Amino acid sequence: MDRLDAIFAPETIAVIGASTQKGKVGHDIFANILSGGFKGTLYPVNPKAKSVLSVKCYTQIANIPDPIDLAMIILPPKPALNAVKDCIEKGVKGIVIVSAGFKEVGGIGAQIEKEIKTLCENAKVRLVGPNCLGVINPSPKVSLNASFSARMPTAGNVSFISQSGALCTAVLDYAADKGFGFSKFISIGNKADVDELDLLRYYYNDPDTDVVMIYMEELSRSAEEFISEVRQMTSGTNPTHVIAIKSGSSDAGAKAAASHTGALAGSDALYDAIFTMSGILRCATVNQLFDYAQAFAANKYPTGEKIAIITNAGGPGIIATDMSEQSGLKLAEFSQETIKELKKYLPATANFQNPVDVIGDAAKDRYENTLATVLSDRGVDAVLIILTPQSMTDAIGTAEAIVNIARHSIKPIVCSFMGVVDVSDGVKLLQKHKIPVYQFPESAARSLGALRQGMQWLFRKILPQYKLTYDTAKANLIIETYLKEGTTVFSEQDGNELLKCYGFKTLPMALSKDITQACKIAGEIGFPVVMKIASKDILHKTDAGGVMVGIEDSDSVKKAFETIMEKAKAYNPDARIDGVLIQKMVPKGKEVILGLSKDPVFGHAVMFGLGGIFVEVYKDVVFRLSPMGRNVARRMVRAIKGYPILKGLRGEKPSDIETIEKHIVSLKAMADNHPMIKELDINPLFVHEEGEGTTVADILIRLDDQEG
Repeated sequence: MDRLDAIFAPETIAVIGASTQKGKVGHDIFANILSGGFKGTLYPVNPKAKSVLSVKCYTQIANIPDPIDLAMIILPPKPALNAVKDCIEKGVKGIVIVSAGFKEVGGIGAQIEKEIKTLCENAKVRLVGPNCLGVINPSPKVSLNASFSARMPTAGNVSFISQSGALCTAVLDYAADKGFGFSKFISIGNKADVDELDLLRYYYNDPDTDVVMIYMEELSRSAEEFISEVRQMTSGTNPTHVIAIKSGSSDAGAKAAASHTGALAGSDALYDAIFTMSGILRCATVNQLFDYAQAFAANKYPTGEKIAIITNAGGPGIIATDMSEQSGLKLAEFSQETIKELKKYLPATANFQNPVDVIGDAAKDRYENTLATVLSDRGVDAVLIILTPQSMTDAIGTAEAIVNIARHSIKPIVCSFMGVVDVSDGVKLLQKHKIPVYQFPESAARSLGALRQGMQWLFRKILPQYKLTYDTAKANLIIETYLKEGTTVFSEQDGNELLKCYGFKTLPMALSKDITQACKIAGEIGFPVVMKIASKDILHKTDAGGVMVGIEDSDSVKKAFETIMEKAKAYNPDARIDGVLIQKMVPKGKEVILGLSKDPVFGHAVMFGLGGIFVEVYKDVVFRLSPMGRNVARRMVRAIKGYPILKGLRGEKPSDIETIEKHIVSLKAMADNHPMIKELDINPLFVHEEGEGTTVADILIRLDDQEG
């Protein structure tokens, strides 16, 4: 038996702080449990009242004659602490603290919350809150509304987790309008004990939950623990589909960092990584959260990307087509048999190709026959039906026809019944039979795309891990030298030496202190060469005019040396300049960026994207965290918009993508082996044709001020 059963399915509840005064939280929560038809036994606890809503009141929990599963505490912090002690003494199995004034306000409230957390941990009592809305379980076997929302939702197969109590009440109201049912519903507030991962574990084992919706403000677990566990829940033969919305997605406070990677590694980019790696579908709006949940709750999934669209109006059909393509779907090409069959039922003015326009005067039978025909086409994986209310449209009849056909089809059907009043009866019927229905075709198409995305996650390719070896001993020696000297920024030469320890190919290079030495080194390395300013005070050499490429002879070396030194001194007169670095010119290739950035909460993140100047212009980059292996790296490379460039466009040969994937895995291994690395940029990394590897062109490495 799970210890959270005491929270979601208690047989006995004590409401500590139950009030006789209507409008007070202690009164309303007690009233909601009572009027919600709770199947267990309910006890109000209030030393100043004889009864609450005609139910006998107890002065303290110790006086209740029966064992108590769940205690709802609605008291300020100090009395709440005493109540928790009483609950533990009584042997209560679960506690929900609804009241505020704890960690969220700081000071004594935060201290008391910490004390309560420790008490509950030691007693093995699960704690929800403080500062939360409460818990709801609409199952007819439990019928529990232990929250300050007066609305008991209908029972369904979707469970909800929210950090915000205020959002919960709005969500419940919205759900009621949509005819949307819940299996379990909880607000977790400050997360002193029970958090998202605890609840995801519980929901995963809950036979009544197929889909989980999450509103998240911040993750309190380590990213690696969360990703590793949730990935197991969203995969396999019995997955739980998880859809999330994360507040605070704009990174106004993105860090001022030395590297591109550090500057782009805002918390939102890292949450994107956490959700993607966990198999969680991220939404941008609450509306989208409901749209996707409705689609997943129907428990029908497309086995491919090809959809058919049936509409009684041309415009909405075009909108649906556009959004379908934007959502990663394609219009199915009908077989000749399908087109021949459609011609039997549709007027000559109809469009028999996809999208099928059944014309504005389409009645129930036209929709019914068309739907049955396109569903039976082997090239169709899902169907989107659009109905706009014309004077002759039979919304309820069409909905009945869709319901009847859907019963016998394993392919998903989503609907857009456009409008509100004229189509409302048809919409209610579809909702009642768990057929996803949306007001606008864009929402329906986007939701089908989300279903397809869910399927791609489930059937993703899993390849064996790379067997890579590294020279960690040499890498440690290089880093230790810097730590001993108290220097945090690597010279490019030392940076290249470190990268070599992790399998990167670097170019011959040497530092010149004067023009004569520069000419000698360039001659030995072999023209053409690249010349760069060498200064730990000038991290972005290009910005300082400190890089010159394609130097072909000694005269050009002399001029370049003088120019680079002049520009560097003008850029930063106080910069300590070591000289000019002479480097072999990089062979031709595509420019990408690879990087590491250390987040104070989630640890090291690896960044990959299009490199060179593109990283600043397009910011076409993605981040991933631990656990990092070949499969994460593979999906990471494919996640950037510029991936087709690496695959080879217009007859170009493909780039060496496998080497990039190995480098991503190696960079994460470097971060794990040397946690003192704070930021790292390889920009650009030149990727050559398939089988020819990569070459590091420029490197920036910065260590923590002290090992962390």
